[in-house]
Amino acid sequence: MEIHEGDFIISDFEFTNGEVLPELRLHYTTLGQPQRDDAGVVRNAVLILHGTTGSGKNFLGEHFAGVLFGPGQLLDAEQHYIILPDGIGHGQSSKPSDGLRAKFPAYGYADMVRAQYQLVTEGLGVNHLRLVMGTSMGGMHTWLWGQTHPDFMDALMPLASNPAEIAGRNRMMRRMIIDAIRSDPEWCDGEYATQPRGLVTAIYILLIMGSIPLQWQKEAPTRDAADALLEEKVQMALADRDANDMLYQVAASYDYNPAPGLSRIKAPLLAINSADDQVNPPELGLLEAGIAQVERGRYVLLPISDETRGHGTHSLPALWQHHLADLLAESG
Repeated sequence: MEIHEGDFIISDFEFTNGEVLPELRLHYTTLGQPQRDDAGVVRNAVLILHGTTGSGKNFLGEHFAGVLFGPGQLLDAEQHYIILPDGIGHGQSSKPSDGLRAKFPAYGYADMVRAQYQLVTEGLGVNHLRLVMGTSMGGMHTWLWGQTHPDFMDALMPLASNPAEIAGRNRMMRRMIIDAIRSDPEWCDGEYATQPRGLVTAIYILLIMGSIPLQWQKEAPTRDAADALLEEKVQMALADRDANDMLYQVAASYDYNPAPGLSRIKAPLLAINSADDQVNPPELGLLEAGIAQVERGRYVLLPISDETRGHGTHSLPALWQHHLADLLAESG
């Protein structure tokens, strides 16, 4: 499996709010090689977009790449050109913790998708995508890709997302994370020397958002086990989190509202959510309402099982790859 990493630099990138970054760096990982037809159109490129606080490398683990990218698998890297970008503010792409801190431009999802498009087309020379798929925030970006560039892809698969404005409890929890950091005196308007204590509070809330009640009860059936599991999860999160980066990552959803543009989506779209997703609870009915506006759209709701992992089910293709197979066959 041929893996390549690189950086694409966009000079004087102008954000939606008018702020300009003289040099925007987008880091990316690719697997395989692009294949063009006789007309020069790339036919095997697959764009996979990560979730909030993540990076493209999240998809290289055995649980994901080992199920999809291997020989004979659905997205065999010998047959596909797989593109795994780090979104603005994430991974090894330009982000507040690089040095600008709270002076980093405030970015939104529209900015992130526009930068991804420039990376794909200008940086990698890809003029068509076989598939766009994404998890969580990446799922939301997938909805935006479908309506912003409706002729650019053969198929779309957003996972663990809803095609609706971030509102209700979802927005409230994001606001709690933002306020936990900004209201902490140790944050010092972003100029802290050590991570502020508000970051721990923000992590608490993020854990609640992605919680898995059924599985956590099994993993921690006693009070002491629950305390130990919480401490373990918090320490794991603190190991690679920066308060400014998280603040920007969570706030970036401020401009997300694909609902008005859903009818512009042309490619077959299959949305997959899970019934135990605490971020996108199915009882809200948002996915059903949105998918009705997509001409070639349909959705699957995975029932709660011993295998599902709440919001994190999006990164377990063993549970949904047969649906991906159907989408690839439909759009082939």
